[in-house]
Amino acid sequence: MKKGLISVLATATILFYFISTANAVGGDYQPVQKTADTQTDYIESITHKEGKWYITVDPIEWYEGKAADEQFLKREADSGLDGAPDGYYIVNDDTATQTFELSPEAAVLMQLYDRTGDPAELETHWNESVALDEFAKLYAKNDVLDLADFPYHLTVKDGVVTKIVQQFIP
Repeated sequence: MKKGLISVLATATILFYFISTANAVGGDYQPVQKTADTQTDYIESITHKEGKWYITVDPIEWYEGKAADEQFLKREADSGLDGAPDGYYIVNDDTATQTFELSPEAAVLMQLYDRTGDPAELETHWNESVALDEFAKLYAKNDVLDLADFPYHLTVKDGVVTKIVQQFIP
């Protein structure tokens, strides 16, 4: 219980920092371009089995800007707000998971992750390329920042993930 509370407080502090500094970094933000092969998910796990990487995900609906406001007002009409807080809205009505093989050459682009182990040194670096095996290690490490809290845009071709882009959350 105490570990969970500490984790929640640390995550809240980190997210507050990034919300309060969103204007400083927000000018460089570009939404991920959706294609027919793109889906947005929460990552449940990344595993390595018999020489191959696999990713298990919980698909979500990700909305930004005007579309986020519309979905928010439709689903949260009694909130007293006139739009989605922070400009995005997530719908996750179905928590069924999917598992995909990861291409060994899958591109992984990160916005924010623990580089040093010091929460004070967390910085946003737009679309920083990270090797797949390094991403798997980073994902498993959640003492400073839990990467499971972020949505990811996956490009899936013929059932294989070829690209993973971490979604920046203001």
